[in-house]
Amino acid sequence: MSRVIQVFEFEKLTLHKDWRGRYLEERELDKLYEFNDKNNNVYFTGIRDGIKVKNYVGVIQIGGLTIEILPKTDKNIAEDSEFSAWHGALLNMLKICNHINVNSVSEANLKRKHNSLLDLYFEMYLDEVQSLLRAGLVKQYRRDASNVLALKGRLDFNKNIQQNLIHQERFYTEHQVYDFENLVNQILLKGLTILSTLTYNSQLKDRISRLRVNFPEIKEIPIQKYHFDKVNENRKTVGYTRALQIAKMIILNYSPDIRSGQENMLTLLFDMNKLWEEYVYRMLLRAKEDNLNVSFQNKQVFWEGRTIRPDLVLTRNKDEENEETFIIDTKWKILDVTNPKPSDNDLKQMYAYNLYWDAKRSMLLYPNSSQTNEKFGSFWKGRVEPKLNQCKVGFIDVLDESNYLNLDIGAEILSKLN
Repeated sequence: MSRVIQVFEFEKLTLHKDWRGRYLEERELDKLYEFNDKNNNVYFTGIRDGIKVKNYVGVIQIGGLTIEILPKTDKNIAEDSEFSAWHGALLNMLKICNHINVNSVSEANLKRKHNSLLDLYFEMYLDEVQSLLRAGLVKQYRRDASNVLALKGRLDFNKNIQQNLIHQERFYTEHQVYDFENLVNQILLKGLTILSTLTYNSQLKDRISRLRVNFPEIKEIPIQKYHFDKVNENRKTVGYTRALQIAKMIILNYSPDIRSGQENMLTLLFDMNKLWEEYVYRMLLRAKEDNLNVSFQNKQVFWEGRTIRPDLVLTRNKDEENEETFIIDTKWKILDVTNPKPSDNDLKQMYAYNLYWDAKRSMLLYPNSSQTNEKFGSFWKGRVEPKLNQCKVGFIDVLDESNYLNLDIGAEILSKLN
C-alpha cells in the first residue's frame, strides 16, 4: 500500500504520529538513517525515534512511502493549503531552472495537486524512451566470441577444438556483430527495470510493461557511475541525451533493498540554497533590459589559491565609457522578524565583493519573512566616501497574492537596485 507524507524544511518525522497524522514505520526510519550515514548526514539530522529534515527539498521514496520535502519562507505553523501552494511552487521553480523538461511535462501535470515529483520524472523518462523506440534504437558494432555455422572473423583454434571436436559443422570465432547490444541501450533498460520496482502508479506500471515488451532482447548489466562516463556522444546517440540524463538520476540515486526487496529507495533532493540562487538568476534574465548584463557563478582569486564567489554580478552600461556594477548574494534563510539583520560574516563577505568587483552597492537577498523597510547601509572603510561602498538587506515574496510562484520576481529585484 502506498502513502504520501508532505513536510516542510526543518520539520520532524518520527515513529510517533504527529497532529497531522504523519509518522514513519521502523523499517522506513532505518532506511533513512542508513541513507543519511552514507551521505555524511547532509540531508537531515537524526533525532530520537526520527529525523529532522534540513534545507534539501524534493522527494524520497522508500517502498510504498513517498516523503515530499517542500520549501517554506516562514516559521509559522503551516495551513493545509500551504502544502499545495509550495508543492506547485517547487515544481515550477524546477521547471524554470530546467530540472524538469518543459516539453515533456504539461502544464496540467504540473498543476495536479498530489502529483509526485518522482512521477513527473518517471513520466519524462518513459516519454523519452518511447520516443527513441519509435525512432528506432541505435545499433552499434561490437566484438563477439561464439560458435557460428559459417566461418567468419578470426577462428579461435583452442576454443574450437575444446567445443567443436564432435560438432565439426560449427566454428568458434571472434567476429563483429551489428546489433542493439550496446551501453546506451543497456542503460535505458536498467532505468526501466528500476522504475518497475519503484512506482506504485498503475498507469506508469502499464506503460513500463509495454515499453519492456517492445524493447529488443539485450543483456541487462549492473550500471555504475563509470558507465555514464564511458558514453560517447555522437551523431547516432545525440537523441539519447535527455533520456540518459534522467536514467543517470534514477540509477545513481537508487538504493535497492537487498535483504527483503520491500524497501527499495530512490531520492531526488535539491539544495534549496542553490535552487533559490538559480531561480533568481533566471528570473533576472527574463526581466533585464538590453543595457544590463547578469552574470552567474563569478569568482576572483582572493588569497593564494583561494577564490571568492558572489552569486550574481549585475553590470549596467550607462554609456559607452561608463558602467555600474551591483552584487547580489541570495540567502535561503529566515531572519529574525523582530530584528531582521544579516550576520557579521555575511556583511564582511559583501564588503569584500564590493571591493573586488568595484561595486558601489550590493544586496543580500532573502525570501520575504519581514515587512522591514529596506535601506542601504554604508561600510565605513575602503572608499573615500562611505556612500560609494554600501550594502542592504532585500526581501522578496516567493509566492504572489494568489499563492502561486511569483513570476514578477525579476522586475521586483531590479527595482531594489536604486
